[in-house]
Amino acid sequence: MRGCLAVLAFIAGSGAVHGLPMLPSAGAVRWLLMFLAVLATLLLACIVLMWRRLTHGANLPGWWNAGLCACALCGGFLLASLRAEYRLADKLDAADAGQVFRLDVRVATLPRQDAGRRAFVAEVLSSRPEGVPRRIQVSWLAPPDAGGRADGFPAIMPGQVWRMAVTIKSPWGPRNPHAFDYEGHLFAQDIRATGTVRGSPKLLRDDGWAGLSIAAQRARHYIREALLPHLEGMRYGAVLLALSIGDQASVPASDWRVFNRSGITHLVSISGSHVTMVAAMGGASVFWFWRRLRWRGAGLAERCPAQVVAALAALLIAWLYCLLAGWGVPARRTFLMLALVALAYVIRLPVSSFRVLCLAAGVVVALDPWALLASGYWLSFGAVMVLLASARWAGDAVGLRRPSRLRRLGRLLWNAARLQCTVSLALLPVLAMLFHEVSIVSPLANAYAIPVIGLAVTPVTLLAAACAIAPGMGPLAAGLTWLGHALLQAMMAPTVWLADLPVASLPVAAGPWWLTLLALGGVAFAALPYGMPLRWTGWLLLLPALLWRPERPQPGDWTLHALDVGQAGAIVVRTAQHTLLFDTGARRGAHGDDGNRIIVPYLRAQGIPALDALVVSHADGDHAGGLLSVLHALPVARTYSSFDLAGHLRKEASRARVQPYGWLRDEGTGAHGHGGPAREPLPVLPAEMLSCVRGMRWEADGVTFEFLWPDPAASAMSGRKAGTTRNENSCVLRIQGARHSALLTGDIGARQEAALVRAGLGHNDVVIAPHHGSSKSSSVQFVQATRPAHVIAQAGPWNRHGHPGMEVMTRWQQAGAAFWRSDWHGAITVESRDGALTVRSERQAARRYWTTVAGGG
Repeated sequence: MRGCLAVLAFIAGSGAVHGLPMLPSAGAVRWLLMFLAVLATLLLACIVLMWRRLTHGANLPGWWNAGLCACALCGGFLLASLRAEYRLADKLDAADAGQVFRLDVRVATLPRQDAGRRAFVAEVLSSRPEGVPRRIQVSWLAPPDAGGRADGFPAIMPGQVWRMAVTIKSPWGPRNPHAFDYEGHLFAQDIRATGTVRGSPKLLRDDGWAGLSIAAQRARHYIREALLPHLEGMRYGAVLLALSIGDQASVPASDWRVFNRSGITHLVSISGSHVTMVAAMGGASVFWFWRRLRWRGAGLAERCPAQVVAALAALLIAWLYCLLAGWGVPARRTFLMLALVALAYVIRLPVSSFRVLCLAAGVVVALDPWALLASGYWLSFGAVMVLLASARWAGDAVGLRRPSRLRRLGRLLWNAARLQCTVSLALLPVLAMLFHEVSIVSPLANAYAIPVIGLAVTPVTLLAAACAIAPGMGPLAAGLTWLGHALLQAMMAPTVWLADLPVASLPVAAGPWWLTLLALGGVAFAALPYGMPLRWTGWLLLLPALLWRPERPQPGDWTLHALDVGQAGAIVVRTAQHTLLFDTGARRGAHGDDGNRIIVPYLRAQGIPALDALVVSHADGDHAGGLLSVLHALPVARTYSSFDLAGHLRKEASRARVQPYGWLRDEGTGAHGHGGPAREPLPVLPAEMLSCVRGMRWEADGVTFEFLWPDPAASAMSGRKAGTTRNENSCVLRIQGARHSALLTGDIGARQEAALVRAGLGHNDVVIAPHHGSSKSSSVQFVQATRPAHVIAQAGPWNRHGHPGMEVMTRWQQAGAAFWRSDWHGAITVESRDGALTVRSERQAARRYWTTVAGGG
């Protein structure tokens, strides 16, 4: 137990570093190192002085155990700090951001193949000029005349060395409350810069066997290329590819929605259960053959026990499978546990399952301190911990008669279902904290999905992959691929039905940290062995975390959230009982947009189940790009727009989804349909779909909402046709609370600003900078007329438009306004509460030591 506590302390020390806004100074590190050295010396001296007593069975004193845990805690903190400092030193200088470098790079990972784009991690071998980090993420766009075709790219494989001109930038990702930290994700992968290819790169050589990692990635490439012809046109071909080599890039967003709502996402990625099952089947096969093989008249089992050979073979198979899977945290955890179990079995060392799990968790963190940032770490180790604790509940009935096979099978199924329900309930607090949604149908879906995918689909797919790369085995690979897809498709039929149920999942708001700790304490209490009184009441402690809702403003007050959506617009306004969304962000390619990536998760984290009003200022892609996703995910009472919203939705839904490998080329209509080209399904339209026109107003909870633009009368007087351009026709919404006001401006320009000033536009406390802070807006008269205390510009870092313009920033600041930029500050929250107006930014409130500040602020 002493060693397990020390390992847990080491993990806690490593995790504490990742919560720091900045790393400790060199002086603090030196003092910590001195303290650690003194403490370790004292502990060692204690062992030496007490050696004779210890050899006679005496126990170490309690303070020695406390000192050991303190030493492990400081050691984990110090090791993680030093490694983080070393990684931070490998960075791009701020003055070089956006510059073009001439690089010689080696492709280090399996390239992601999107329509019109290739992306991969590259090792920088040389750069001119110097200063590029050693690992960067490269994005290679197809030539304009390629039209997104695959032939617009040469064959890109891991190990190739290319010479290319690349525009280099520091890692950046949107920062929103309770959302995925993309910059932290890149930092954990040791990616210290991103780059976009310019011109035509030149292939220098091929280092396909430059190292074990390159060789594994090269093997994944060959398997993918061999499997693609057999997967052509299959509805779930992308899932089979994910199960064979861990390539999830081509799984459609609609399928991920089904997996999340049904709770089987862990089965689509290569998880610990897949590795264990494959290793177990391989080990059992070797055990069976080894006992029957003979050499020179003697059985091989007589020379080396079959159990030992089977254990080593299972370990080798697990290692190879983990390499093909990309060596993620669940794969690493499973391999380390299998390695420890195999080692203990070979050397005949008795060791408990809990100690194996604890040691594996410590080794994973020691090798990679940033594994703690991955949700897979907590879910993977948490699920195994629950299984180890709850597996002891099952027992055998005491009786004289041996139960029948049917009864034993029924008892086995009952115990498996009970364990699955226990795991699902135990992981609820972690799932709620990470994803703000928990699946209600997960136990039922996993009851049949785990055996089908783990025991049938995955082994068949791996056999198909092996046959696909073997010469002359193409027909067999095609048959196995068809069989695996047929099994998967049959399994997905009831899963899709379950996911479409209104009660399939429960949205959970992001609550305070102590609610999560309370829920985890309840899980620990409920997992105690039989005999503990009222053990079942531990599950009741999950309810506060699942039912908690954030505090809403009082009547007359409002809260405005300007989300960080890059070079786009999305603003959430909340009153006491109502929620309004102004614009829906941008579309980010064939499979994603800001609606499903940022807006819907944010609304779910805030405990907002529906929208009372949705305003789409104009039809530009950076303001209406996430409209379909928002309408699919949430019920909307009414919409306002400056264009034909229903026609726009029909046009967007009619576009066929572009698949990188052609999975849905011949099948499917909609998310899961069949027959015809794959298209985005049309969502349920709101009951009221209105046009925004000057003078239209309504009141909610003591807050008045009024449209100030478009104004057909003003356009007629100026001699210009209303809606000459989309920007000129943007909806402008004024929010007036009991004490403060806000002005949401869309993409209007100086001409529309002048019309608003002439119409009597006055002071506003908060103004969203028109057109992302463009130099063609925010005119002097508009600034002087509004006189705000705070101005917010939603813009992307290093955007090609140069938004917001420096002269615009200066103009607002000289007028006395605090200027906030989403690319510098992240999401900005403005609260009008109790007569006070407060503003905070996500990058300042939740800063981490790896956070990139784009340009300042």
